Amino acid sequence: MLDKVSGAEIELDGNFNVDPQDRSKAAEHHSTPGRQLAGTLLLGALQAALVIVMIIVSLFVASKMIAGKPERSKRPVFKTVYTVDTVTAVAADHQPVFTVYGQTVAARSVDLRALVAGEIVNVNNKLVAGGRVAKGDNLVTIDDFNYQVLLSEAKANLIEAKAKIVENAAQINLEKSRLKSTEDQLNFARADLKRTQSLRSRGTSTQQQLDERMFIVSQREQARDNAMNTIKVQESRIGQLEASVERLNWGVKQAERNLQSTVLIAPFSGIVRSSDAEIGRNVTANDVVVSMYEADTLEVKFTLTDAQYGRLQTSQDGLIGRSIEVAWSVGGKQYLYAAAIERVGADITSARGGVEMFARIGDMSNSIAIRPGAFVEVRVPDVVFANTISVPDTALYGASTIYTAVDGKLVENSVTVAAYEGENVLISSGLRAGDEVLVTAITEVSEGLAVRTEGQPEPGRNETKPGDETPSAARASREEVAKILDASGMSREAFRAMSRDERRALIAKYRADGAAAN
Repeated sequence: MLDKVSGAEIELDGNFNVDPQDRSKAAEHHSTPGRQLAGTLLLGALQAALVIVMIIVSLFVASKMIAGKPERSKRPVFKTVYTVDTVTAVAADHQPVFTVYGQTVAARSVDLRALVAGEIVNVNNKLVAGGRVAKGDNLVTIDDFNYQVLLSEAKANLIEAKAKIVENAAQINLEKSRLKSTEDQLNFARADLKRTQSLRSRGTSTQQQLDERMFIVSQREQARDNAMNTIKVQESRIGQLEASVERLNWGVKQAERNLQSTVLIAPFSGIVRSSDAEIGRNVTANDVVVSMYEADTLEVKFTLTDAQYGRLQTSQDGLIGRSIEVAWSVGGKQYLYAAAIERVGADITSARGGVEMFARIGDMSNSIAIRPGAFVEVRVPDVVFANTISVPDTALYGASTIYTAVDGKLVENSVTVAAYEGENVLISSGLRAGDEVLVTAITEVSEGLAVRTEGQPEPGRNETKPGDETPSAARASREEVAKILDASGMSREAFRAMSRDERRALIAKYRADGAAAN
C-alpha cells in the first residue's frame, strides 16, 4: 500500500495527475510528526544559507566600491597657536603712588563748659550745629548780678584791710614816740637816782628820798617795756593784716574772673558741633554748653601696612613731612587737597595690621568745604625703585612667574616683585630690557606654548610648497591690511563685514596692482 502511495507521489511530480483518493492518503502520510520536523529543519537551513550568501556578496561589492574610490588628500594638522599681546620690557626708575583709605578728623576740638553757675540770659545766634563762629565771639552770657555783688564785697574787704594796716602803722609810730619820751624820762630818773645815792652816801639825803628815786626809775623802766611790747604787738598785727590783704586781693581777682566767666567766649574760629545753651536755662559750673572744632585745621587719619611704613620710614626723604594727596568724592565729582604727614599714631593698630598716621590738610579756602568724618582716598608717594621694569599686573602668574615670547614660544621667568603701581607691577629682577613680556592671561599657560602677536601669521598656517607661492597665497599682515584700507578708503569695520572670499579678492587685487606698478 505504501509503495503505491510512493509511486503515486512520483507520478504526482511528473504529470500532476493524482487521484483524489491517493492525494488524501499522501497528505495523511506527510502529516506525521517526524515528517513535519524534518521539513522545518530543512527550510531553516536553506534560509540560513541564503542569508550567508547575501552577506558575502554584499561585503564583496562594498570592498570593490571602496577600492575603486579615488584617494582624498589629507588635511594638514596645525598646532594650536595663541594670539597674544606683549609689551617690551624697559628698565627705568619708578616711584609708584599707592592708595590707602582714611577718614578726616578735627585737628583741634573742644567742649566749652560753664565756669560759673547761673541763669543764661543771652545766646549767640550762630550757636547752632554747623554754625561758624569767629575767635573772640561772645557765645553765651550768664546773669552776672551775684558776681557783681561778690566783686564789690571783695573790694570793700580789701579796702578795709588796707585801712587797718594804715591805722596800725600810725599806732606803731605813736607808740614809738611814746617809747622815746619814756626812755628820756627813764634816763632823767636814773640820773636823779644816782645823785640821790651820792648825797645819801655823804649823809645829806634821807633813805626815803632814795627809795622814792628808785621807785621812779622802776616806773620809767616798766613804761618803757610796755611801749616796746605795744610796738611789737602792733607790728605783728600789721603782718597779719598784710596777709589778709593778700587773701583779699586774690578774692578780688577771683571775683573779677568769675564775673568775666559769665560770658563764654570762642577760643578760636571754628564750626559748632552741638549746643545746649538756651535762654532761661540754669547751668552749674562744669556743664558742657558748646562743642566745637577748629574749621581750618583738619587732619586725615589713615593706616599704612608694616611694609609701607618700614619703606617710608627708612627712606632718604623720611616719613614726617612727606607730601601726600587727599581725594574726596562727593556729588559725582572728586576734589583734591594737598596734605603732609605730621605725626605717627601713639599705638600700633594691630587690629588693622598696620601703623596709624595723621596728615594735616593744607589750604582749603578755594575748595569745597570738607567736614570731619569724610571717607577719603589718600595717595602716598612710595620710595623710588631704581632700574625696575613696569609691566601690567596681568603678566604676573602666581607670585613670581612671568612669561616672555621668544621665537613664537613662551619662556617661563622667575621674577622678584619690588612693588605695585596701580594696575602695573614693578619687577626688580628676572627680566631684561627688551624682553617681550606676555600680558594676555592664558589659562593653560606653560613653557614652550606657541604664541603669536596680532598681525603675525601663525607658524605653518601660510606655508606653501616651493613654486606654489602666489601674490595672494600669504596671509595679509596687520600693517598690510592697514595699507589696503588706506588705499581703498575703507574702514576697518567695513573690511571685517566682508566675507572671507571678498577679503581675499581685495588683498589679491592690492598685491597684483602693486606688482604691476613695480
